[in-house]
Amino acid sequence: LQKLARQLGIEEVRFENYKEELPLDTSSPAIVRNPNKSILCGDCVRMCHEMEGVGILGFAKRGSKMQISTPFNRQLSETTCVSCGQCRVVCPTGAITIKQDIEPIWDLLEDKDVRVVAQIAPAVRVAAGEVFGMPQGKNSLGHLAAALRYIGFDEVYDTDFGADLTVIEESREFVQRLKSGEKLPLFTSCCPAWVKFCETRYPQYKNNISTCRSPQEMFGALIKEDARLRREEDSRRTVVVSIMPCTAKKAEVRSPEHFAEITDMITTAGINLAEITPEALDMPFGMSSGAGAIFGATGGVTEAVLRCLMDDSSAAKLEAISFSGVRGTDGIKETTVELEGREVKLAIVNGLINAERLLDRIEAGEVYYDFIEVMACRDGCVSGGGQPVALGMEPKLARQAGLYQFDNLSQIKLSSQNP
Repeated sequence: LQKLARQLGIEEVRFENYKEELPLDTSSPAIVRNPNKSILCGDCVRMCHEMEGVGILGFAKRGSKMQISTPFNRQLSETTCVSCGQCRVVCPTGAITIKQDIEPIWDLLEDKDVRVVAQIAPAVRVAAGEVFGMPQGKNSLGHLAAALRYIGFDEVYDTDFGADLTVIEESREFVQRLKSGEKLPLFTSCCPAWVKFCETRYPQYKNNISTCRSPQEMFGALIKEDARLRREEDSRRTVVVSIMPCTAKKAEVRSPEHFAEITDMITTAGINLAEITPEALDMPFGMSSGAGAIFGATGGVTEAVLRCLMDDSSAAKLEAISFSGVRGTDGIKETTVELEGREVKLAIVNGLINAERLLDRIEAGEVYYDFIEVMACRDGCVSGGGQPVALGMEPKLARQAGLYQFDNLSQIKLSSQNP
């Protein structure tokens, strides 16, 4: 119905609305809440409570005045919302939508004094094509690179390069903590929704989160530093546009980086992603490992770190790691590996409600781990709040399979081998 309305140019309802018009909540850096569009189905309430464990949405008032609200009707920015965007994924009416940042990007692309650089997260490549009728899970990275250059981006890179940097730094940090025995378990820092959840709900573990920036932040800093070193040959201001599967990334970085709802921009430019000729990424940061690509699937960060620490890219070792229990879609996965002459216990969590359950068990002294990977979204970034909405498990599994296929075809398997 929404697609048909857009095609026919119907942008407003011609019938008079006698209900009180409620104000929009635009306080969040990630999402916009329009209570006037809500049909009170409660899907967002269940998602926030039962799947994410954040619990900031609920029913208020009674009868015809009933509405979905935050505690004491506060703005989203005044609550403990982690900006995961999963409420937006399940909303059937557009009462909760992604906060748009498209117009500033068009302005930047038209500014001749600005060098606009794009970085594309691994999970985006296996989902963006679905909007244009491409098979579920198909790797559309080359198509995206071509489309972005057509739109006007100066350079196009893969956030996998930043993921490789993160793997190397996080691996070093993990070894140092194992040797010192301090601040264990080490929690991953790639997911900004998880980081905020930990800081607000479990502040006692704040110092256990890795000090590494996320791949997006690392790559953004790298491009800005590269621009500083190249200032004599290119005096333009550099802006990094992050194309992410995650609404929480908007809250993570804010300005000066911006975010683009890229499928809308590609459509507006009159491009059919499925038909455009794929192109390679730019150099020197266009090269990455397969380990960086699997970051988008739950367990991918742990697998990439283990590869780096084992420092063995043989087929037998890679297969052993992949079958060690790091892969799969279970909410909580556990595995044990031999490292630095000791037995190391690992846990992999997806979905913040599962993170809450695991942390409560750690608090109670029931379990112990040395390393814990946490992703706020179920199944990992492939199901992020900024992705095209996937109904059921089939498209999510196809996206995961697409990332692992990219890894299988990559000549570089370890982040540390990225030249």
